[in-house]
Amino acid sequence: MRILIYGAGAMGTSLGVLLTRGGVPCELVTRNAEHVAKLKTEGAVLTESGKRSVLPVFACLPQEMKGNYDVIFLSTRQRDNAEIAHFLLPYLAADGAIVTVQNGLPEEGLSEVFGSDRVYGAALGWGAELVSAGEVNVTSEEYALALGAYGKGERLGELASLLQRGGIDVNVGNLKEIRYSKLVVNASLSTLSAISGLTFGELSKKYKKLVLALMRETVAVAEADGCRTLVQNGHDIGKLFKSPFAGIILPIAMKKHRNIRSGMLKDIEAGRRCDVDFVAGAVVRAGERLHVETPKLAAAVSLVHDIENGLAELSPETLKLL
Repeated sequence: MRILIYGAGAMGTSLGVLLTRGGVPCELVTRNAEHVAKLKTEGAVLTESGKRSVLPVFACLPQEMKGNYDVIFLSTRQRDNAEIAHFLLPYLAADGAIVTVQNGLPEEGLSEVFGSDRVYGAALGWGAELVSAGEVNVTSEEYALALGAYGKGERLGELASLLQRGGIDVNVGNLKEIRYSKLVVNASLSTLSAISGLTFGELSKKYKKLVLALMRETVAVAEADGCRTLVQNGHDIGKLFKSPFAGIILPIAMKKHRNIRSGMLKDIEAGRRCDVDFVAGAVVRAGERLHVETPKLAAAVSLVHDIENGLAELSPETLKLL
């Protein structure tokens, strides 16, 4: 079986290391030539809970890809999805599976290119950051993900088994509920991190009312979209974060992810456009379709764009504008 991870940045590289370490060979592909060169010559350097390890991996640039792949994990920014999907289409085997590990609601667009029955989605439950070319720091303590099918899901069990070989705790479930469960966290904490520069832990302690306001808007949209439960770590976070005790629960729930800073924040700091339109923005658009108001989320998306355009400062003080 040939497995490709397309978009081997921090998260893609960490996933590739886990699979390779578990005896599942895979190819890591990214347009970052310096990262590819380091992976080829020195292997992938992964720091987990302060422990540094090096593992040989197979890496290449997109133009070096050859043949067909049985499984393609997609771990790129969503703003390039249409172009990337058409690029990858000839490389996916006729009975192959495309598994997007992106945040937001990317499956519908991918299904238009690959067909719904070949599309799967996974919400990764760990954080990682690219420290330098070839070197990734994992910012969470455990490896877990939720996996679902957009179409018939004939390869769902096979994909789950493959990921489990990488030492990942895999929960298979309803894809729409999986997506919104992740969005409850990412549309709020990731967006606010991109505005403030703060970690999830800092936001959960110092700005809990604002975090919960964005979370509750996401939960309202999810419920209107037919989600009955929004499960993370065995708990229905939709109910938890709507409860009167949510302010106490939030910092406890985010303890394992307290050191995470938004990937969108890293894009902004690097002078790139971030994916806020495909994370919090996806919830806002779903709310418009379902006639659910999301004023805080819409304002947060707008504020991220103001920061990108130099009209607002990337600072905790900027959160006061919300």
